[in-house]
Amino acid sequence: MQPFIERAEKAIRENQDMFLVLEELDRTGKLRKLSYKTRQNFTIDEQVMNKFRSYCAKNSINMSGKVEELIKDFLQKGRNL
Repeated sequence: MQPFIERAEKAIRENQDMFLVLEELDRTGKLRKLSYKTRQNFTIDEQVMNKFRSYCAKNSINMSGKVEELIKDFLQKGRNL
């Protein structure tokens, strides 16, 4: 069994977003939503973007949702390395 401090540190690492929201609540007295959507700017190869846009359109896939899903998968794989 892991010591309490190791479990606590692991919980903080895995739930950093929740702790940031709680810190803001403590600082401001206001509880904000855990997750907001933000607009981002990326530079992507035009041919890759055209193929992705076409694929998403043909398969009725929301492009933003798919990019978000792919980023989450990438980050999850990075944790397991």
